[in-house]
Amino acid sequence: MILSGFLNSKYRDIALFSMLALCWGSSFVVIEIGLEYVPPLLFAGLRYALAGVIVLGYAFAVADRIRPVGGGEWLAVGVAGTFVIALYHGLLYIGELYVSGAVAATIVSTAPILTVAFAGVLLPNERLSAVGIVGFVLGLLGVVLVVRPSPAALGDGATLGAALVFASAVAFALGSVLIRPIESNLPLEALEAWAMLLGAGMLFGWAGLRGESLAAIELTTTALFSYLYLTFVSGVFAFLLYFYLLEHTGAVQVNLVGYAEPAVAIAVSWLVLGAVVDSLTVIGLVTITVGFVVIKRRTIRRFLRSSWPPTEERRSAARDPVAARTDGGTDLESERSESRPTSSD
Repeated sequence: MILSGFLNSKYRDIALFSMLALCWGSSFVVIEIGLEYVPPLLFAGLRYALAGVIVLGYAFAVADRIRPVGGGEWLAVGVAGTFVIALYHGLLYIGELYVSGAVAATIVSTAPILTVAFAGVLLPNERLSAVGIVGFVLGLLGVVLVVRPSPAALGDGATLGAALVFASAVAFALGSVLIRPIESNLPLEALEAWAMLLGAGMLFGWAGLRGESLAAIELTTTALFSYLYLTFVSGVFAFLLYFYLLEHTGAVQVNLVGYAEPAVAIAVSWLVLGAVVDSLTVIGLVTITVGFVVIKRRTIRRFLRSSWPPTEERRSAARDPVAARTDGGTDLESERSESRPTSSD
């Protein structure tokens, strides 16, 4: 990646990780801003239609092939497009009609915890241990602290929005588990591109069923900025960063970026919108993070012990297949390579 040539090698990866967290963390706030002018499902569909075309062009330039071959590869595209693009973003964008981007980012940070929980139920070789169950419960407790449901608040918009955003995290996690057993050698870049295009088509269909119309779009400077930022900065540019970091540092390290995203969203929300989250939201985020650390304690311990292995070793580790990634979650087959031989942490 050309950008890395301008950075001191000692600080290059830290700088690129920070940039990736900024790109994906800020996207929650930019979505919140854009929803003032664009219906949610059309907003998401338009974003991924253009991003999918661009990423497909990138895949054509760098991958050995871009067309899925066989039922397994098409099934992988279908699962990614349905769960990780259409359902995840559709529910997230509708949910952000009712809750702030900072709160949405905090709730979505449960996706890795939910992924492990679904894997423990659906995949026979990845049963959740007793300690892992504790981590899962901590993650749910963190969501409760953020949402703070009560009988009086069950019918209000904030509770509905939080439920929709949590459902988006569930969709993302379920998709990342369902794709694991699928045999696919489709290059990651191509999988990303086709999933975006399929998901965009589904979002357009969903928008029609919901009664959304292009006539409802207010074409303002802010709306255009939001769309271009989400498509090119949080979309295309962030994916280029992701592909680069995946190749040079490996999947485990890249996945840890996801836990910086809520903090970035909170900071950007304060800087841009003047919005300040309350102390219970921060405590909820910390609780969710602790739950993740409990569940993935062995993975994190191995990562810390490895202390950034040499480049060639990282590249070798990165060649193990991983699947699509998008803002607000982990890669679709998060830690697939590390979980093959043993059960989940």
